[in-house]
Amino acid sequence: MTAAVALAVAVTITLVFDFTNGFHDSANSVAALVATRAATPGAALLLAAVCHVAGPLLAGTTVADTVGGVVRLPAAEVLPAVGAAVTAGITWNLLTWWRGLPSSSSHALVGGLVGACFVSTGPSGIRWGGVDGFHVAGVLGVLVGLALSPVLGAGLGAAADRLARRALRRARRRVDVAIRRAEWVSAGALAFSHGANDAQKSMGVITLLLVATGHLGTFAVPLWVKLAAAAALTLGTASGGWRVVKTVGRGIYRMRPVDGLASQGSSAAVILTAAAAGAPVSTTHVVSASVVGAGASRHTRHVRWAVVGEICSAWLVTLPACAVLGAAALPLWRWLT
Repeated sequence: MTAAVALAVAVTITLVFDFTNGFHDSANSVAALVATRAATPGAALLLAAVCHVAGPLLAGTTVADTVGGVVRLPAAEVLPAVGAAVTAGITWNLLTWWRGLPSSSSHALVGGLVGACFVSTGPSGIRWGGVDGFHVAGVLGVLVGLALSPVLGAGLGAAADRLARRALRRARRRVDVAIRRAEWVSAGALAFSHGANDAQKSMGVITLLLVATGHLGTFAVPLWVKLAAAAALTLGTASGGWRVVKTVGRGIYRMRPVDGLASQGSSAAVILTAAAAGAPVSTTHVVSASVVGAGASRHTRHVRWAVVGEICSAWLVTLPACAVLGAAALPLWRWLT
């Protein structure tokens, strides 16, 4: 395979990863909106698709810079390592979608990169990084963001739900109509934040490939890469992820409109803050955690903890499993390139 064809294959498979991310994580943006009957599935997905396009185009490229900075490999090793990592991410997204589990595409991609880079050149091929002021860098910085964001999501979800219920305790039942309309705004903000964070991961990977193969002199995300990543995520979103919608929207507990408003607004705030800090957090983790927080704020017995335990198990397994998958896929990509 020529270098140009290998690059084209790697870019294409990265966009396929973005597509699987979209149909897997579309549930995160619309689950509450659909579960509380504030919108039909078709209308909810249309809203999510539009906001997903706007996110990566308007929110800058801070997250893309972080993802692109995880790899520290010789130029010749970048393409096979990235190809192996993205292959691992796609495989994991498909497996967890089939099981209906809201797993993390961020964990999958980072795990795949760590596994492939470690096999490629050892620990020196990975930029471990950390936290530098308000911004994160390298694998450790990514892990800090991934660890803190669900905690913040759960805390904000619980606080927002409790404040909303206190403010509405004497409201008449017809206030549900206004709350359902407000859910559209919070769902749009959540979809925008999803696009701003998740699409940038693929943007960072593709830009890294272009720099490594000499097509770009510096790490600056081209406009066509932004548009391609946004389009792939949007197409995936339009395809829907109804297995995961059922788990997030109804499997954890039966949500009411005020719960949906609280969880969506809290999730959007956490994810947009993470995007500003350059932290590629998991939309899945943040949304699921905020849903649990909102439910537990009423009473812990309202939450189906067995479902929560299954989701948490998938989260814990994702990084090591994708590291193994990325390492296993590296020889194939070396052969192809």
